[in-house]
Parts: sequence; C-alpha cells; structure tokens
Amino acid sequence: MNLSLAFHGGAGTVTGSKTMLTAGNTRVLVDCGMFQGLKELRLLNWQPTPFRPNAPGAILLTHAHIDHTGYLPRLVQQGYKGPVYCTPATAEVVRILLLDAAEIQEEDAAFANRKGYSKHKPALPLYTVKDAQAALRLLKTVDYREPLALGEGVTARFLNAGHILGSSFVQVDVEDGSRFARIVFSGDLGRYHQPLHTDPDPLPDCDALVLESTYGDRLHEHRPLVEQIREAFAEPIARKGIILIPSFAVARAQLVTLILRKLIETGKLPEIPIHIDSPMATDVTSLYNKYLESEYLDNSIPHTTPESLFPKNVRFHRSIADSKKLNNMPGPRIIIAASGMLTGGRVVHHLHRLVQDPRNLIALVGYQAAGTRGRSLLNGAQTIRMYGEDLPVRARVVSIEGLSAHADRDEMLRWIGTAPKPPGTIFLNHGEPNGSKALGRALKERFALEPYIPEMGQEYDISYLLK
Repeated sequence: MNLSLAFHGGAGTVTGSKTMLTAGNTRVLVDCGMFQGLKELRLLNWQPTPFRPNAPGAILLTHAHIDHTGYLPRLVQQGYKGPVYCTPATAEVVRILLLDAAEIQEEDAAFANRKGYSKHKPALPLYTVKDAQAALRLLKTVDYREPLALGEGVTARFLNAGHILGSSFVQVDVEDGSRFARIVFSGDLGRYHQPLHTDPDPLPDCDALVLESTYGDRLHEHRPLVEQIREAFAEPIARKGIILIPSFAVARAQLVTLILRKLIETGKLPEIPIHIDSPMATDVTSLYNKYLESEYLDNSIPHTTPESLFPKNVRFHRSIADSKKLNNMPGPRIIIAASGMLTGGRVVHHLHRLVQDPRNLIALVGYQAAGTRGRSLLNGAQTIRMYGEDLPVRARVVSIEGLSAHADRDEMLRWIGTAPKPPGTIFLNHGEPNGSKALGRALKERFALEPYIPEMGQEYDISYLLK
C-alpha cells in the first residue's frame, strides 16, 4: 500500500490548513481552511485547489475555526460532494462560523461596490450563504473516541484537543494485511490548566505526528490575566475612553468575558457597559452554555444561570442597526467584536471610528498573523489602512498575553511527553517559519527528533511507516 502526506495549506503559515493523507485507494483531507493575512496568501483562496475537488473521499475537521474550515464552501462550490466528519459540538460551531463568514463576505463585497474602493468591478464574495448552506448539509458527527471507517484498512478517531469547544486531534490507523501504521494530526492543540476548556487528551502511541507550531518560538505570559487587563484598562476607563477588543468569536470572546466578570465581581473594574457586537459570538456563547457540563469544558465554571459566562452588564448587538448605535455612545465602555485579527467584519468599522482618539484603547487578545491589521498594530504601525484610507494610530495599543487557546512551545513538548514513547516521525505545520524552526530545535534537544518542516504543496512518501 502506498502511504503519503501532502501539505496544501498551513505550511509556512498559520492559515489555510489542508493536509491530504493517501492510503492505498483512500484519500482523506484533514481540515479545509481558508487562507488569511498576507495578500499573496489570500489570493490562494481564489485559485483552483492543487487536487481535484472530489479527490478526497472524506474530510475530517479538527475544529471549527475558519483557518481550518473556511474553504469548505468554496470546495463544495467547485464540486466536492463527500462527507465532512467532526464532533457534534464542532458541527454546531461550524454552522455558525461558515454562515457568518459567507454573510461577511457578501456584506464586504456590497460595501466595496457602494464605496467604489475595490480594484475589482464588481467586487465578489469568495462564496455565498447558499454555498455555505450546501457545505453544511455534508456534515456528519462523530463522538470522541468513536471509530470511523474511511476506507479499506483506514480508521479514524477524534480525541479532545482542549483548544475550543468540540476541538479534536485525529488519530488515523492504517492496516495493510499484517502491517500497521498510526498517524496523528494535532489540529490546534489547547493548553493545560486554563479556564473554560479541559486539558488535551494524552497523545497516543503513534508512528507519525503532524504537529501545529503556531507558538513554537515562544512561551505564554504567566503574569495573571486579571492583573494584565486591570492595569491596561484602568487609564482609558478613567479618561472616559472606549476599549475595543478585536476577538475571535469562538473561545476567545467567552474567555475574555469570563475574566471581565471576575474583575467586575471582585471590584477590580467598575461596572462599565460591555458590548458584544457579534451575532456569532452571542450564538457561540449559547453553545458554550449548552455544553457546560460536557467533557468539552472545565466543569468548575459556575453556571447557575444561562448567562453564566457573562457579567450582568453585557449588552448584545445582533443587527447592523444595533451595531451602528454604538457609534454615538460615549465612553467609558468596552466593545468586543470579531474578527480577532481585524481582517474584516464589524470590528473594522469600530477601529476606523476609534483609532484616532488617544483616549481609546485597542486591546489585542490573540495571535496576529503576518499581513493582518492586528499584526501591524502589534508592531507599532503609525498609520493603518481601512476602506482606502490611511488613518493615524493615536489610540493606545496593548497586547494581553496568555489568553491564547494555542499551546506554547513547552506545552507542545509536554503533550508529546504524554505518549508512551515519542513518535518516530514528526511534521511541523500551521506555523510561520520562525515558530516551526524554533519548535524543531526544541524537539531535537528534548527528544532527539529531527522534524520535517513541509513547504506548501510538498508531498512525503511515508510508506516506510507500515511495519
């Protein structure tokens, strides 16, 4: 049996994850992510895939984030008709995220056409709500640890990755007569001893591991999050400024509000208005409440009421009209809006309005990929481009460290150490070059392993793993 891995995304970048496993006549695509960030990456979304849309017999989704699922409607638009497997909670979150992504693309294209700032005439969305709905009809759910037959001699299992609600790493077992190989795909690995989510399941004994390397070159800040937020927010609150938190709608918005709740209830922050300006974040929070007593989440979270993740002074803004009402509301107040890297959506409209006022604060609470507005602000940009304008950055910008749902270098090494023995072969994907190389050095030092760092489109023959 021929056995190979091909990396069609998430190679040299933290976006667009797509890894094709070929085992004999069975082809399985692990994740189907959209490219984000740098323009040259975003343009890849518009190119035909390097494989035929119906080449994979199945798609496995490790979790719901758009960089792992956001290309799915485009692939279905091009002709994919097979099953898409994931956990039940992931399926529910994917439904929210893909419909939201499609709506944002349609809205952004319409806005660009109205304002005339797009170079394309007319500006078009990558895919529509109708395309997203077609993709969602292909979803099939599988519980953690339930065996899933994918083809002759090929079986998969989802295990808890501890990253976001429903997230998984995937174990794929390949049998060829008396020969056997096990490949594990980490997806995005979560962290240990964090609020909201449970720890990742131990790594099974495996022959090969495809490991993310988002934070392979750094360690998370261990200074208490409540102190970081209290210190950063005190000045803009005193100056009656507005605090804008660009936040991922899944996991990050819920974690931020959980911490804000603690700060307000203990008197470390005043009870200023908090606005969740994201229908998606609101809907995802309902799912978190639904699964509070499941193995997906930390069961120590207090949940005496349905709104248990939020302090009582949170206001929700679903419609565009409700969002626009924020434009005339004075500070102090907190606005939490997607997207987390300021790549699109309502948060960009708020940034456009707030970035020039020195009383305001832009609080970055997650990873900022190269080429995004978030990365530019993190790097101290003096101006920021939005809607065809270059605006001066006069608001203060801070990065709140330690909120990431991604394991850092030591946490990834710790996870590998939970296996009965280290994998014989490791591929590092889903990381920028510095992160992947640094994690590679750490793996060599700790486990005497020399990992492969794939380039985009690179394929590896791993038939030697069958023993």
